[in-house]
Amino acid sequence: MTERCNSYYTATLDRDTDYPTLQGRHSVDVVIIGGGFTGVATAVELAEKGLKVAIVESHKIGWGATGRNGGQVTGSLSGDGAMRKQMRRTLGDDVDDFIWHLRWRGHEIIKDRVEKYAIACDLKHGHLHAAYKPTHLDGLRSDYEEAVRRGMGDDVSLLDRSQVRDLLQSDLYHGAIKNTRNLHLHPLNLCIGEARAAESLGALIFENSEVLEILHGDRPGVRTAHGQIDASQVLLAGDVYHKLEPGQLKGKIFPAMGGIVTTEPLGDLARQINPEDLAVYDCRFVLDYYRLTADGRLLFGGGANYSGKDSRDIAGELRPCIEQTFPALKGVRIDYQWSCAMGIVINRIPQLGKLSDNVWYCQGYSGHGIATTHIMGEIMGRAITGQMAQFDTFAACSHIRVPMGDLLGNPMLAAGMWYYQMLEKLR
Repeated sequence: MTERCNSYYTATLDRDTDYPTLQGRHSVDVVIIGGGFTGVATAVELAEKGLKVAIVESHKIGWGATGRNGGQVTGSLSGDGAMRKQMRRTLGDDVDDFIWHLRWRGHEIIKDRVEKYAIACDLKHGHLHAAYKPTHLDGLRSDYEEAVRRGMGDDVSLLDRSQVRDLLQSDLYHGAIKNTRNLHLHPLNLCIGEARAAESLGALIFENSEVLEILHGDRPGVRTAHGQIDASQVLLAGDVYHKLEPGQLKGKIFPAMGGIVTTEPLGDLARQINPEDLAVYDCRFVLDYYRLTADGRLLFGGGANYSGKDSRDIAGELRPCIEQTFPALKGVRIDYQWSCAMGIVINRIPQLGKLSDNVWYCQGYSGHGIATTHIMGEIMGRAITGQMAQFDTFAACSHIRVPMGDLLGNPMLAAGMWYYQMLEKLR
């Protein structure tokens, strides 16, 4: 049986899962491979439409990046520049409105679902996008002006250095956008809560059931070591964790390893360093991100490793960043440390497509997964039930496929990361 990683999220689960291993033969309308946010969010969409759904997960629900990330739900889309350029071919002048709506749709889905199904996941509002260097201020000012122009004036504030200092006990930042529409939460509790919602609507859920083969044909399905599920449609939603269908998917998505730590409870110091309980990330290409947990710890992540290899000492790497950000935390005890494999796409556009007439795939959020997976879950739910417009917009995007897969792709990503870091140092 798979054990969850030793993370803060695992230690503070509202309740763990104990779904059965797939045994024997079953028949459903849609079988979904992968029990992370993409698979579970799509399952809820389909089950709410009255379809019989099954989720088949190799480990446990939320085991991968879904249950290990920074817990920030922001209106940022990785690859929006490339997305805008490619989608203009099909959407024309409507592309800017389409992408702006996408930025915030995930927030709406998550808030509605948490309320509808009474999911306890420490959902909170409030976020800072912080300028690590003076040169970052122009970009923030442009983002702020667009938000105001789009009617978000009540949700955003453009802060100078002294105003940021009032919100964070840190001298690190030169300014920030404060955004009260953005969210932060306990992602593992959210995913497990959504899985329970899907189950309450009739979904079948199987854990510790690695899919060995996708069965193509008029009535496709999946096969595991001990069972099989036949369906009308199959969705592959395993992101960077699966190795299925290499003939079509190998070389399209690559793992980047992020490290996260959580300190001991900070007591009164938590309110001192972050009095409004805001989540934060900075403007760098390889950024730091952090927030306070419900029990007053600092959860801090950063330093994505594009080699695809785990760090051996995440706490040792991130402690200097914590102490540089918050000098008051010098010497603070770190209680949890863990890694998170993010699925990175070369052009950063989520990959939606078909492997055959009735076998779909959806993957690749490049570090912006919580909101984006819920957006894609809605799009996939619509597509599988015949509403193809948004799916077709994404499926029409071109993607780079790297020969030799991870063997060449990860060194390319690492070289790209080094290049952008050097550019940042020169600005």
